[in-house]
Amino acid sequence: MKTTIARIQVAEYSQLPERMGQAITVGQWEIALFRLTNGEVRAIENRSPHPKGGVLSEGLVSGEFVYCPLYDWKISLRDGTVQAPHKGLVKTFPIEIEGDRIFIRMEMA
Repeated sequence: MKTTIARIQVAEYSQLPERMGQAITVGQWEIALFRLTNGEVRAIENRSPHPKGGVLSEGLVSGEFVYCPLYDWKISLRDGTVQAPHKGLVKTFPIEIEGDRIFIRMEMA
């Protein structure tokens, strides 16, 4: 199967609140966007890896981490890694910002 890398505009930077998640849907993926206090934007899968975890767009953001709103798992917004003592991984998506436009790059089948 041939896959293509798509570049999809998903939000406007000026409309994305700082340290709060914004849920978006791109294809089959539900994604959480976060604008950090350093101005960077991160995109991760909007589901905690905990078996009964919540949606990460509702989690508390601290630095470059988001906390699962139900089980308080600490998840890196940089690489999606769940921090010890827990284990798990959340898919991350590359972001590009052009002016006020935010794009996600993702594989499309």
